Amino acid sequence: MTSSGPPLTRAERRKQELRREIIDAAFECFAESGYHATGIADIAKRLDIGHGTFYRYFQNKRDIVDYVIDDLVRRLATALTEENAPDAVSTLDDYREQAARIGESLTRIFIEDPRVPRLLLVEAAGIDKAMAERVLDLFDLAADLTAAYLSHGVDLGYLRTDLDIPNTARAITGMIMAAALTLLRHPDPEHQHRLSEAIRRVMYDGIAARDTP
Repeated sequence: MTSSGPPLTRAERRKQELRREIIDAAFECFAESGYHATGIADIAKRLDIGHGTFYRYFQNKRDIVDYVIDDLVRRLATALTEENAPDAVSTLDDYREQAARIGESLTRIFIEDPRVPRLLLVEAAGIDKAMAERVLDLFDLAADLTAAYLSHGVDLGYLRTDLDIPNTARAITGMIMAAALTLLRHPDPEHQHRLSEAIRRVMYDGIAARDTP
């Protein structure tokens, strides 16, 4: 992705690199010892940095989780702009193509680092009540965004007018979240591609045989 801003200085690039290194070290510590058993000292020791260096980038280990979720939301939002925006298409065929593009984009985002869906969908809710609420809020946000796509299709007439938009959006979002979870056991791109196709078939065609009354 390109940026219209000025190029980063060497110091700014190094700052970004160290932030990523701290996140990676925290992920490794969380995986080995669990979130609650991991201390700042463990993360700093793994990188051979001082506590002060850690605190220049994050307030505490929970701040790392917030940062990872914020970064994920930013990348998801970027994937759903322009040709993939809710109001960017006007026919069912275009919507099918759009959904395929979105599915591929989401798969790439989650495959880039499978630790992110593990943290978000398996571990984050157990950190504390506030983080559990944040995960639920993220699900609601995703469902609301999915509902915007469905509403647009209903308004233009290429989706059923009797669609229960809120609950259909939650059902589709649930399938997408489940697809992200399968990365933990089946991370290969081909498996994820087939799963994405299966989700779209359920969305458009259902599971009943064509001649079923």
